Amino acid sequence: MDYVFVARGKKGDGFSNEPSASHFLAIPETSTDMLYSHRISKADWTRAILAKAKGGTPNPNTEGDILFYVHGYNNSQAKVLERHRKLKKGLEWHGFKGAVVSFDWPSASSALNYLEDRMDAKLSAFRLVKDGVATFSALQSPDCRIDMHILAHSMGSYVVREAFDDADDRARIAGKSWAVSQIMLVGADISVSSLNAGNPKSSSLYRHCVRLTNYYNPFDDVLSISAVKRIGVAPRAGRHGMDQPRHEKSVNVYCGRHYDQNVPTKDICSGHIWYFDDRIFMLDVFHTISGRLDRAAIPTREPTDKGNLALVKPK
Repeated sequence: MDYVFVARGKKGDGFSNEPSASHFLAIPETSTDMLYSHRISKADWTRAILAKAKGGTPNPNTEGDILFYVHGYNNSQAKVLERHRKLKKGLEWHGFKGAVVSFDWPSASSALNYLEDRMDAKLSAFRLVKDGVATFSALQSPDCRIDMHILAHSMGSYVVREAFDDADDRARIAGKSWAVSQIMLVGADISVSSLNAGNPKSSSLYRHCVRLTNYYNPFDDVLSISAVKRIGVAPRAGRHGMDQPRHEKSVNVYCGRHYDQNVPTKDICSGHIWYFDDRIFMLDVFHTISGRLDRAAIPTREPTDKGNLALVKPK
């Protein structure tokens, strides 16, 4: 089964592109799309994920791992499910035994809906914390700790940032203890400056995580286009990387050389989506989730002369 929670309205036996309360799905491996008939109760959905999470990564300090995947804009639900499965399979290939859960927010399947998608992303963002992170945080106990992580792609990074900020403004959530271990932003469609230390837009992100890793690729043409659509020139973190001053919890991973040398077929979209098919990237994510190694000791990284870490094949 593939586990997803969907913040879209019902439309026939499927879902619309309008924000709604969450629906909890257990999708058979034979299905290529998300259907309304895949719904199960939240209690059954939560129990199934907790059972799957046990084992996670080889970290003696935890009982398991849950990775939440948050997709970007211009993604059909079938595409979200496809990338969910690529992420799950890629991590399992390296030994991951935890749970991968996707958060599906209303994203149209057309690039022309960019600005509308950003509005829907903001409206749906709180569901990520309320029905995902906060739900599983409440079930933690001293003798059974399961680490939670988030991997956000493209505009999914905006969803995560807004979700954490919104949660801190709501008394019912802000008054409870909740956090994730690792936040990984991949091809992030948010401004470079928003991740700087001291920027209030990301203060909640840093407050509620152990580490934030930004994977970026200067050959990402999709993010160049997104800046034009926003009628602005603010550089995107997923194309340019982080700026100074950097937060002490942040890690900046340059992926340009690895992409240029190891992705044979390139087009206008490849620089933005290659991550889902790359085993070295998946290995880096596996080590990041595990948390056993220091950020600079992960074997798929080496230091650069710019103070970053670069994604590389292990020696």
